[in-house]
Amino acid sequence: MLIRLKKLFDIKGYSLFAISVLLVGFGISITMPYLALYCTEVLGMSPGAFGAFIAISSLGSVLVNTLIAKRSDSGLDRKWLIITALLSAALGYASYVLFQNFFILLIIVTVFSGFGAIAMPQIYAYAQESANDSKTDDKTFAISTLRSLVSLGFVIGPLGGTLILAALGYKGLFLGTSAIFLIIALLMFLFLQKRTFQKTTKKKKMMSLKNRLVWQPMIAFIFLFALNAVNSIITPLFIVNEINGTHSDVGLVVSICAGLEIPIMIAFGALSKQISNHTLLIISGFIALSYFSILALSTHSWQLMAAQLLQATFVAIVMGNGLSYFMDLLPDSPGVATSIYYNGTIIGRLLGNFGGGMIAQYVGYRDVFFVCLLISALSIFILWTTKSGNKSHVSIENP
Repeated sequence: MLIRLKKLFDIKGYSLFAISVLLVGFGISITMPYLALYCTEVLGMSPGAFGAFIAISSLGSVLVNTLIAKRSDSGLDRKWLIITALLSAALGYASYVLFQNFFILLIIVTVFSGFGAIAMPQIYAYAQESANDSKTDDKTFAISTLRSLVSLGFVIGPLGGTLILAALGYKGLFLGTSAIFLIIALLMFLFLQKRTFQKTTKKKKMMSLKNRLVWQPMIAFIFLFALNAVNSIITPLFIVNEINGTHSDVGLVVSICAGLEIPIMIAFGALSKQISNHTLLIISGFIALSYFSILALSTHSWQLMAAQLLQATFVAIVMGNGLSYFMDLLPDSPGVATSIYYNGTIIGRLLGNFGGGMIAQYVGYRDVFFVCLLISALSIFILWTTKSGNKSHVSIENP
């Protein structure tokens, strides 16, 4: 394993990608736990207004990702796309302390954060192209390892956010996040080489998002990510309000999952030579079935803690191998592939947060998990019906 990890750095620019995605994960996670508190307590938004704020700004990210995706594979310079997106993200975070009016802040954050959202998809697309150029046969392992570094940033980021908030307040928190994105942009400017786009004369078969081999797994992936979002918001409430657990129990459940997630993600990336990403995604559906079955029947917190091995495995596959799955499906269009992945995560989060909250409010916490069982089964069915089609690549015709 150590030898395989060392060989990843033979890929041109891999060290820069590794540092950048770690910093991105850290930068986002130092602010994310406190965003709702800042917007409701300092800016005076109601919970409903904050929900609308997040939903609209998230949909803005989906729109920009979709508009840029195909064009980024058609000759646009990825280096300057990444740098511009990072600068835009920095301005988006700084806007929180510069503007207090709800509608002005909504417009500015939607624009800057929307364009900033293409940074990660384009970094992964650049990394995929570099891996292709290196002729490595460990591309899935390379991408999964990068994705695990984002998770590592999310593990250590909240603690850093707590320390910054205590020392410098919300202003220091948001400007500190903005500074991190500026640092990443500077690193990209100094060390990321410009790629030369080579036009191909080969006629590509037209396969758009209307093709079943693309939209079916995308829907399944949205469902899988919605399951993860439901778990994130409902499980803590279920522990405290349904089975009489403590806040410490909630912390343990979250920490156990986060601690297991990274090594499992790297391990499944290493297994890509033996098991296809498509098969792993189907397995993740069965793991979700097992996990939510335990949650639906659980009566004590220790049962949920034990089940975090399943949840960590599920998250590792969906977040790590899910990205590689779409890159395998669209090998000639890395920008489109990574944008499909990130759009799926955003839409899945929105559906999971909204749907899970509504079901919990009007039916009950435990009933949410029974609905998750149905969604898990549906995801397995969708992925299974596209199994044979995944054996061949899909191409997106350049506009």
